[in-house]
Amino acid sequence: MILLTGATGTVGSLVARRLASSVPLRLLTRDPSRAAGLTGPRVEVVAGDLADRDGLLRALTGVRAALLVTADPLTHAHDENFLTAARAAEVRHVVKLTTLSVTESDATDLVTRWQRENERLLLDSGLSWTLLRPRAFMSNTLGWARSVREEGVVRALNGTTAVAAVDPGDIAEVAVRALTAPENHAGRAYALTGPAAVSPVEQTAILAKLLERQLAFVELTEDQALSGLLARYPAPVAHALLESARRGRDGTKGHVDPTVAALLGRPARTYQDWAQDHLTAFRT
Repeated sequence: MILLTGATGTVGSLVARRLASSVPLRLLTRDPSRAAGLTGPRVEVVAGDLADRDGLLRALTGVRAALLVTADPLTHAHDENFLTAARAAEVRHVVKLTTLSVTESDATDLVTRWQRENERLLLDSGLSWTLLRPRAFMSNTLGWARSVREEGVVRALNGTTAVAAVDPGDIAEVAVRALTAPENHAGRAYALTGPAAVSPVEQTAILAKLLERQLAFVELTEDQALSGLLARYPAPVAHALLESARRGRDGTKGHVDPTVAALLGRPARTYQDWAQDHLTAFRT
């Protein structure tokens, strides 16, 4: 049995779809109704919360490997609770999704520090582990979909700064390998990037070509970007994300790592590949 946290999220849902027909699968979610599209004869959906250690123990009973995705940078309790329950349930292997910025000494924002500590908790837990450290998700550009559809405009910060963003589908495929063959991936930390660094201006041009329409790029000021972040996240998290974006201007996030291609036996997917698959989100 494999258990997935974050089963209705960006990466977790893709892992679920890849595993649903091949192994017994348990999906842990606070709202089981959101997992309606992920059901199958070998899939069990259970309601649970990472704040509930007893509930986690029940969910992890009988599980041999688990994907751990946490999403609240204001607490380490979720990782602590999960790992405590995983040890008690005798889970053999944990695959943890963090971020590539944990490897960068100049990355000191709240979110990166939170993920560094989460990694430490796992490494100190005594459990077998694999760390997945992706760069920014290509799917983050879905945040542009409404303005593209309604105005033909992309608004973003750092328009000319290239980032080696990764297709979440590639992350999911690496996760599947680590979950189903942990003996081949135990004790490994994988840097996961796309095959090239691409800037928001270049992503806008790719979308325009695929959509066969003109799109304008508008550079946001830091104040405008922060205002948008504050509408979605608690203030400490919003400021951390802005700090991370500011740091990326030095080109650090443009480094391409070959790990995805090495693990999957094929090139990492490009932004154009990802955009082609998600073009309906941007169409009028």
